[in-house]
Amino acid sequence: MTTWLITGCSSGFGQRLALAAAQRGDQVIATARNVKTIEEMAEPFGGRMITLPLDVTDAAAAKAAVAKAVEIFGGFDVLVNNAGYALFGAIEEGTPEEYRPMFEVNVFGLIEITRAALPVLRRLGGTIVNMSSGAGIEGRGGGGYYHAAKFALEGISEALAGELKPFGIRVLIVEPGPFRTDFLGRSITMAANEMPEYAASSRRHYRETNNGNQMGDPDKAIAVILQAVDADDAPLHMPLGPIAHSIAERKLASFRSDIDAWRDITIATDFDQP
Repeated sequence: MTTWLITGCSSGFGQRLALAAAQRGDQVIATARNVKTIEEMAEPFGGRMITLPLDVTDAAAAKAAVAKAVEIFGGFDVLVNNAGYALFGAIEEGTPEEYRPMFEVNVFGLIEITRAALPVLRRLGGTIVNMSSGAGIEGRGGGGYYHAAKFALEGISEALAGELKPFGIRVLIVEPGPFRTDFLGRSITMAANEMPEYAASSRRHYRETNNGNQMGDPDKAIAVILQAVDADDAPLHMPLGPIAHSIAERKLASFRSDIDAWRDITIATDFDQP
């Protein structure tokens, strides 16, 4: 039996993953900032699913949630860092009051709960699943702050993978493309200062026309995540869905093109000589 600690379970992938894990017989510690929003979903599973309040930006709350998980289940095998939201808008449009809270949740919150969980995982071994996005692979206009947060998650995850391998802890970066969750609804904020100069790169139309109409089936995505957690050969990076794979292939091709374009100049120059 696997025991999961999952953040951001009030909706989306976090909620679906918590339910799927419990339905297959695993133990789940489901968390949300407002625990009342998730209490009912635990009722069918008796003691196999518990719900806890957790604001991931609060280091003390992160430690308390981990301590409660140890008290009730003796620990956990899988930490899923799912809590997060997006800010859409051009870099010039965003304000500190808008982008700093997003970084607090998406980046620093992930760090706080991960640091709190690592003593348990180092003792027991296990897996850290960090929910990234296609936005963590390639940056595009109109979403720079969200891209930056997901790029940070990717870098943290790659570093953790190296640091934790000696302890038998795996890291899995899940990079979904568009799936039919409510992410484009409740999990998106738009920069309030929308400037006409950036109309061409605005994500507003995309959000309004795609919310609820995304291509991907989220339950199929959850099944793949469960399969990867169970597997011995899961990759560090896991683009999820055809669009995420297209983003990754495009980024790889673009990166290769950039490297090759100035290869002779950037290698031939004798940087070691005065």
